[in-house]
Amino acid sequence: MRPDLNLARPLRRLLLAAGLAVAASTAAQAQDGPPPSGVSYAPPPAEAGSAEAAPTQSRARRSRAEIRPYLEVAQVVSADLDGGDTLTYTSVAAGVDGRVQTRRVTVQMSYRYQRNIEWSGEVGDQDVHSGIAQIGVEVVPGALQMEAGAIATRTGGQGRAVGTTDRDEAVEVYGAYAGPTLSTHAGPVAVNAAYRLGYVTIDDDMLDGAAPDQIDSAVTHSATASVGMAPGRLPVGWTVGAGYARSENDSEFDDEFEGAYVRGDVVVPVTPTLALTAGVGYEDIQASQLDFAEDANGDPIVGPDGGPVADPNRPRVLTYDLSGIIYDAGLIWRPSARTELQVRAGHRYGGTTVVGSLSHQFSAQAGVGVVVYDTVETAGNLIVSDLSNLPDEFEVVRNPLTGSLGGCVFGADPGSGACLDRGLQSLRGSTFRMRGASLVVSGERGLWSWGIGAGYNHRRYGRPDQDPDFDLLGGNTDENYGVYASLGRQLSRSSQLDFDLYANWFDTDEADFDKVFTTGATASYTRRLLLDRMRLLAALGIDHTDDGTLSSTALSGLLGLRYTF
Repeated sequence: MRPDLNLARPLRRLLLAAGLAVAASTAAQAQDGPPPSGVSYAPPPAEAGSAEAAPTQSRARRSRAEIRPYLEVAQVVSADLDGGDTLTYTSVAAGVDGRVQTRRVTVQMSYRYQRNIEWSGEVGDQDVHSGIAQIGVEVVPGALQMEAGAIATRTGGQGRAVGTTDRDEAVEVYGAYAGPTLSTHAGPVAVNAAYRLGYVTIDDDMLDGAAPDQIDSAVTHSATASVGMAPGRLPVGWTVGAGYARSENDSEFDDEFEGAYVRGDVVVPVTPTLALTAGVGYEDIQASQLDFAEDANGDPIVGPDGGPVADPNRPRVLTYDLSGIIYDAGLIWRPSARTELQVRAGHRYGGTTVVGSLSHQFSAQAGVGVVVYDTVETAGNLIVSDLSNLPDEFEVVRNPLTGSLGGCVFGADPGSGACLDRGLQSLRGSTFRMRGASLVVSGERGLWSWGIGAGYNHRRYGRPDQDPDFDLLGGNTDENYGVYASLGRQLSRSSQLDFDLYANWFDTDEADFDKVFTTGATASYTRRLLLDRMRLLAALGIDHTDDGTLSSTALSGLLGLRYTF
């Protein structure tokens, strides 16, 4: 429970100092950035806090279950405002939203299967699966927990993670992970560990074919462990941690990644609200792939799809090969129970690195979270990582016209959430260094609720040194800016109005590639009928895409009914 901000000054300073000590004891491990790969900057459960935070999962809590299966039918009309076809189709959907919570088990899920039946136009019949699920099981209360999760979603191809309409060709993405998390004490020493086994598979229905190095599927492994002690018995806090990650991609070039690190960190409290932190360690990262098949002249052989062909009989080539000392230093500032800032800068991944995070609660109903990250990743690792780091009691936002997942997932705590676009913008097999930042603002006030997610990320793909042939795999760098916003207004006990907006800019240095810009907005109205079991659904939306060659703007409308059992 948040401390009363009107406490007498000495007691307030004591509480802040205690909170800083807990944060500092493990921030040294969490804020070193992620392990070399497989875990995004947001720390995994084993590193999210000291063991003192673990018992919150096993404290007495009321059992509750809320399962809402439903059937839905809707009529959709979509007109191309640039002179294209007007499409008419019926969507029939079945889904379930729910949450089950007992003393030891928590399950949350949102799954939807939709069948689109064409009436007129060139949309064709479609089957669409979309959803997110998470489960946590307390095996040993306050110490050992098993976790698992899954996602099904789709993108519009490179540079179009969000804004995919039922008119568009799509890439289906499915992912899952499972593994244990340990968080306990050995006397005064906090002990944390976690392992995640992940799997991602891609079903590319794009007519123009996949990118030369796009993954078909990936198996990922990620393990972390740390021991540490908060300041108190000693004048400083300390943490020793290690991590390991591996990714094997089923792709044309059989990409593989392996990375490991070990490091030690100290935290020095300066005031009750400020601490300095520093760490040093060692990392080793290697990524490799199959070499190109070559003709008699030594030139790469190009396949029927226009992409290079791999030669499994030639030695593998290294695309990433980094090893050496890593170090950084920074600060942890916690001026109140509602605000925390952590910043670190140093040397890692072969160059300068800066990471940080900020969380602030404006009130009990509104908050903001900011993360600055720098990591080496693969597409499979990143999708699994973003899925495993979703906030507790997340709210799934769906496109009211397509039923697909929106760009961001917001948590029950104001300012918590994650946007999934950074992992879905490009599904290439190559290992890449990714730097960027993300922001989430969410809250509610009276009859209004809102959420905003924004982010920027820059990727630099690993390539064999000074080998221009590997430019055939696509761009060496790409970058993406995205913003997603959701606003809801409760009109009455039985009716609600919602607005959604997104915009995304994507660019790469690939030859002859133009920037991709997508934007759109939707407004939807729902009204509950028949003892709240029946819902009237109405939505209107506009989507625009411009890839430098083709520009399309579509206006769509929906009218339907949903029955919840």
